[in-house]
Amino acid sequence: MTTHVVSLFLPYTVDFQDNKSAPPSPPQAAVPTQLSDTLHKPSTTNLSSTRPAPGKNEEQPQSLLKRAPPSHIALPKASTRMTEHEDFFTPGQPSAATHFPNAADPRGLVRSDAHVPEWGGSGIFFNQPVSRVEPAPPDTILEYAKAQERAQAQKERMKGSHAGKPVTDPRWAAEYRVVPAAQGNGGLTNALRAAVDNKCLSDTITVGLIGFPTDSLNEEKKTEIYEKLEEEHDALTVFVSDKDFDGHYAHYCKTILWPVFHYIIPDHPKSKAFLDHSWIFYVKVNQAFADKVVKNYKRGDVIWVHDYHLCLVPQMVRQKLPDAQIGFFLHTAFPSSEVFRCLAARKELLDGMLGANLVAFQTPEYAHHFLQTCSRILSVEATEDGVQLENRFVNVWSSPIGIDPRALSLAREEPEVLEWIQTMQKRYEGKKVIVARDKLDNIRGVRQKLLAFELFLNKYPEWKDKVVMIQVATSTTEDTELAATVSEIVTRIDAVHSTLTHNPLIFLRQDISFSQYLALLSIADALAITSLREGMNLTCHEFVICQDGRGGEKKHSPVILSEFTGSASIFDGADLAINPWDYNNIAEAFRIALEMKDDEKERRFTKMRNIVMNQTGDNWVKKLSTHLAKVYEEQFKRDTMSIPRLSSSSLGSAYQQSQRRLFILDYEGTLASYGSVNKTILTNTERVIVLLNDLVADDKNAVYVMTGRTVRETELIFNRVRGLGLIAENGCFLREPGAKEWIQFPDEEKTVKWKDSVKPILQYYLERVEGSWVEERHCSIIFHYNKSDDNDDSTSRHAGDCANHINDACEQQRVKAIPTKDSVVIEPVDFDKASAAQHIFSKPTWCSDEAYQEPSRFILGVLKHISSEDDVMIGTCLTHSIPLLTK
Repeated sequence: MTTHVVSLFLPYTVDFQDNKSAPPSPPQAAVPTQLSDTLHKPSTTNLSSTRPAPGKNEEQPQSLLKRAPPSHIALPKASTRMTEHEDFFTPGQPSAATHFPNAADPRGLVRSDAHVPEWGGSGIFFNQPVSRVEPAPPDTILEYAKAQERAQAQKERMKGSHAGKPVTDPRWAAEYRVVPAAQGNGGLTNALRAAVDNKCLSDTITVGLIGFPTDSLNEEKKTEIYEKLEEEHDALTVFVSDKDFDGHYAHYCKTILWPVFHYIIPDHPKSKAFLDHSWIFYVKVNQAFADKVVKNYKRGDVIWVHDYHLCLVPQMVRQKLPDAQIGFFLHTAFPSSEVFRCLAARKELLDGMLGANLVAFQTPEYAHHFLQTCSRILSVEATEDGVQLENRFVNVWSSPIGIDPRALSLAREEPEVLEWIQTMQKRYEGKKVIVARDKLDNIRGVRQKLLAFELFLNKYPEWKDKVVMIQVATSTTEDTELAATVSEIVTRIDAVHSTLTHNPLIFLRQDISFSQYLALLSIADALAITSLREGMNLTCHEFVICQDGRGGEKKHSPVILSEFTGSASIFDGADLAINPWDYNNIAEAFRIALEMKDDEKERRFTKMRNIVMNQTGDNWVKKLSTHLAKVYEEQFKRDTMSIPRLSSSSLGSAYQQSQRRLFILDYEGTLASYGSVNKTILTNTERVIVLLNDLVADDKNAVYVMTGRTVRETELIFNRVRGLGLIAENGCFLREPGAKEWIQFPDEEKTVKWKDSVKPILQYYLERVEGSWVEERHCSIIFHYNKSDDNDDSTSRHAGDCANHINDACEQQRVKAIPTKDSVVIEPVDFDKASAAQHIFSKPTWCSDEAYQEPSRFILGVLKHISSEDDVMIGTCLTHSIPLLTK
């Protein structure tokens, strides 16, 4: 059995040999003088021996932000004092040797949050092609029309000028080597590597893109790279055109999906042409991934699809491989239904994810949001365990990803890291250090953090000469407003609170080396993470590992963590939780962290460390694999065993040979059509009554009929069948064969209370759906809208909203709302057809060892399979070896 790990980027890429006479390799991050002897010795962190000699680098440093392609992004220049700090940390361009813990090992540890430039630009780590993609459509209708005219004119002018011109670039036919990828999900890569190393996972194949534009490669080189990665690294490369991927990644994923999943509604794609343009490419790239998986699939393989870039892949694979074991894990946050419904392709995205057997999330909150969204948008039944579709059940689960503490601890023992720890401790001796590392975008909360720090310095001036915040803010953003605002805040803090000898804020505009990163985490007095939304921030996990006191003087420092990150939900109060929109709250957290007593630090640290050490990356992989296998087996049994083809001859033979027989028969949709008692066809009812009387007449038979109708309606229909057992209101009431009294399972007082809570909600929707009406039964309420004059979309939306509203408001009262084709059924969670069947089976007649082993026992269940409740009923029947006939 092979596990296909499907993610947007492979954990590997290639670095082409530069055959031309090129300038020297970019210099690595400079280090203190006392480090030079150590760094010039052979080290596992060196990618090659091409390090320039000291003093040879005269090139002025440039930040990632200054290299951003858009020329109109102009940040105010850093002050002289700030430039000095930049020279200390990052005097040269980033390189592979400084970015990766071990750039020479493609299978080694990588950064959990890489902060690399976006796909398609000139590589700063490796020699790779750039994108050939043409510009996307403008974001206004008028500009779009003008662009079309210009493109047509250009096409006419250039007609014939490219005849015979090669499409590929000969520069990329050179030799290459396989190296670790800068693009991609570093947390996933580390978790998979740890799982394989610790024998939690074996025989894996990774599926993804190679991490750079490939239009410049000829077909022979593509084939060569594909075969090398497949044979030597168990990786299947997906090749798509630069244009397709740019539309998928840069425009749909980053411009539309990423903001929405983090609660930001994008308003810049103002034309439908732009949205349609990017959605088409999203579908095409997802289809390319699905085709690659299907082509290489073997019976029994497991398919794991990862993250929001590939939401459509599970359903695409399911269409070709209906029996495949498929899991989908979303690494980002999942928004509330109110936000997700803003997406134009909301149904397509949900249907795509629901192609999996198991849809998993980082936290229970995100899983709950997904269930609510499915109920509201797709009008399907969503339980706490998953989603019931028309023909199958999809489980929904949550499990947070973790890090690899062992590999990180080994990386901390590198000489460079230890030297940087000593150097930084001397540089910031006597100061309290707050560290932070974020991308400069609208989601990571850098602006909010800096404003809160400014407030902290204003409120507590006694701290301004004693504290240093080191904020690493990498960026490739084109958000000029955010960049200008952040620079203004930095300049203001520097002007007001800095002195000739001290800067309370050090703002670094490009990333630092991995050794410096680990050193910073080791010497910090606090870590500050103020993300506005985030799936799982693994920086705080790495910070906890680095705060054990080994290699540095600081230990057990606290974590200031946004309550809107997934990590906050797993630390269970051991962190200092803050609201990133409450600047006073963050400023106060800064003070508490800096003044915290050692015993309080140790208590919080011990709790966080236990969590980090238990919820590791390899354990996450093991849990996901185990849970997927479990739910797949349950679903497989349900699908293959619950609806067998029934042989009438075998059934008749078994019936004749048995001495005791139990019949459990569903009424609506099985023995009779749906509808009111008064509108049921008379002949249909007569045939049912005659059949039931024949069955009950045999003393060996015990016959029960299940119905969703009220007790009064049930008695009215079956009053002519003496000795018939009845189950009314979907299992809330039961009358034994021959008895006159009904057993009511739900508590009467609790029923009245939840009805009082539900009725105002239903009244709200009654006023908004014309022609709708409410039917109240003893233990349930039904909101009917089959007579509504509203269009289907509007009615379905209101029905989904209604079910979602009730499930949220009445969860503690153990009530569920189930949307159906033309109604919403509100009923108790704990009492249904399955619980009624369990009550019958609990009798000694059917559950004793003698009865269970008796060969002459005959039990038959006949029902219409329409809901998860029926699935439980089927499982109950299978447990008792009941032949089933379903419609």
